[in-house]
Parts: sequence; C-alpha cells; structure tokens
Amino acid sequence: MIERLDISGVHTEATDDLKKYVARKVGKLDRFISRHARESVHAEVKLKEGKAKDKNERTCEVIMHLPGETITVKETTINMFAAIDIVETKLRGQLKKYKELHSSPRLHQRLLTKLKHRPMPAE
Repeated sequence: MIERLDISGVHTEATDDLKKYVARKVGKLDRFISRHARESVHAEVKLKEGKAKDKNERTCEVIMHLPGETITVKETTINMFAAIDIVETKLRGQLKKYKELHSSPRLHQRLLTKLKHRPMPAE
C-alpha cells in the first residue's frame, strides 16, 4: 500500500466511502513501483465536482510524486466511482512505463547469465 495518500475534495465532501474506495484502488498500485522507490512515493488525490447548466461532472485527479518524476492523471465523468476506476487504469499504464525505465539493467543481465550458464538437460 502507498503510505502517503492525501485525499481531498474540491467543491464536494470526500465521504468515507469515497476515501476507502480511493485508498483501495490507488493504494494497491505500489506493486508497479520498484522496491527502492516505494518509501518515497507520495500520491495526492483531488476529487472535484463541477456543475454546468445541463450536466453534473465529477473529476478525479491523481498526482503521484515518484523519485525523479511526477505522474499526473485526470478523468472527468458523470459518476465519481467510474472516474476513479478510469484513473486507476491510466495510472497503472504510466507506472508500468516508469518501472521499465527506472528498473535496474543489472538484474536483467544477472538473469540472462544464469540462464546461459545453466547446463542443458539430457534428453
């Protein structure tokens, strides 16, 4: 779980149900972050409610501060829970890219050398 998770409501109150839902959805995304970076991750979640003349809009914005990079994802829909789901999916993709970029190439080299030096089984 992401330890530092700030949830705030803009023009709306962030209820306990919404906070639990956000914590469950966004908090579990730490598995897409490398282990050495997990301690310094900080996520800010802003839940906004805007009212236009014809429709109600709910916006979920997540700003994730990672070592060396900041990832921002934003989605607007009619339902707040749907916006949180879409933001979680988008954030998952961004974090996968981040992990690929910032993962250690030595680990991959060690795995390849282990596979190369392993004796072949006799058939």
